[in-house]
Amino acid sequence: MNADADALRTVKDADRKHVFHSWSAQELIDPLAVAGAEGSYFWDYEGNRYLDFSSALVYTNIGYQHPKVAAAIAEQAGRLCTVAPGFAVDVRSEAARLIAERTPGDLDRIFFTNAGAEAVENAVRMARLHTGRPKVMSAYRSYHGATSTAINLTGDARRFGNDSATAGVVHFWGPFPYRSPFYSGSEAEECERALRHLEDTVVFEGPQSIAAIILETVGGAPGVLVPPAGYLAGVREICDRHGIVFILDEVMVGFGRTGTWFAAEHWGVTPDLLCFAKGVTSGYVPLGGVAISSAIAETFARRTYPGGLTYSGHVLACAAAVATINVMEEEGVVEQSARTGTELLGPGLRALAERHPSVGEVRGLGTFWALELVRDAATREPLVPYNASGAANAPMAAFGAALKKGGLWPLLAGNRIHVAPPCTIAAEDVAKGLAILDEALAVTDAHMS
Repeated sequence: MNADADALRTVKDADRKHVFHSWSAQELIDPLAVAGAEGSYFWDYEGNRYLDFSSALVYTNIGYQHPKVAAAIAEQAGRLCTVAPGFAVDVRSEAARLIAERTPGDLDRIFFTNAGAEAVENAVRMARLHTGRPKVMSAYRSYHGATSTAINLTGDARRFGNDSATAGVVHFWGPFPYRSPFYSGSEAEECERALRHLEDTVVFEGPQSIAAIILETVGGAPGVLVPPAGYLAGVREICDRHGIVFILDEVMVGFGRTGTWFAAEHWGVTPDLLCFAKGVTSGYVPLGGVAISSAIAETFARRTYPGGLTYSGHVLACAAAVATINVMEEEGVVEQSARTGTELLGPGLRALAERHPSVGEVRGLGTFWALELVRDAATREPLVPYNASGAANAPMAAFGAALKKGGLWPLLAGNRIHVAPPCTIAAEDVAKGLAILDEALAVTDAHMS
């Protein structure tokens, strides 16, 4: 047995015996053993190389193994590996400064967490304490994390096995022109009706009881749902009128993913609290946080904020954040993401839709896109049912297998493929990925009614 085969067996055996995987029935999975990664690619122990169109879980915004970020983590480890969160330390202060300089409006104070779900948990806590109100409103088509409050806020099917119905959450329908819950005939009509529905929900829940409305700026896990023009501004106005805190969850879309530092910039809207994670370090070391407005920060100027984390603002994570942000600035990564979307991914994916009848809709921004796959283009019947599994999900499983066989690692969700390569992906790799997609879509076309 060669060294790679021996290493593969060792890794797989230990994984099977000791690792408990998330969102999985443990005996029904067979995780790929990854041997290494660089740029937009990773590879296994058998020599198979994959173009990563998922950016891991939509976080390797600068690609894998950027040497400057890896060196910054190593340098920080050699100087100071850790220090308690209550101290002022140079790298933490610098990370906070760099983030605050890029957030919209007056979101100038940064509370660090370890990940996105903790950012959501703390943003909701801040909103409730700031307003003295219990309820939080979130959209049905949403994902906000898997911790207690965050999973109750989540609107998609991952909530079902965790929903305690005790988190004071009220769900509502957000805009989705392709599958409008409001029977709209245009994006403008969808925006108007969605805002009216939200206003009605606020009124019937009692505005005086609502602490916050939380939205993903662009809905990530639910299908790269780009809000129609005017919708976020309308939500901002509803919040202002009723004294409700407006929270934007930018965990997936922050730090260049949509072609701006934060997706809110596309619509000129500033929330009261902004949650971030993932791209802030390109996932090299876990880090998340909440960017806080001056009004909410003032609430806790002389009142203790009752929350904290042992590893809040961990220095290795902050070193990764500083290096990642500097790399993005120096190398024009945000601008590259915007160009890739406008010049390559957008036109390329729309061309695929013209050739493949199973592609019902293409939507996205920057390096964040989705193809909505259907059985019938006229009725828009999804390729697989909502929350499908087993035999019901066979068409998507076959599609995913075809993509992997072609050398592309996909991000599949429901009846969609999300196209989210690193923001730094080269033009030739975009073309390669689109060619693999083109060939694999023959599988989904075969399932058309």
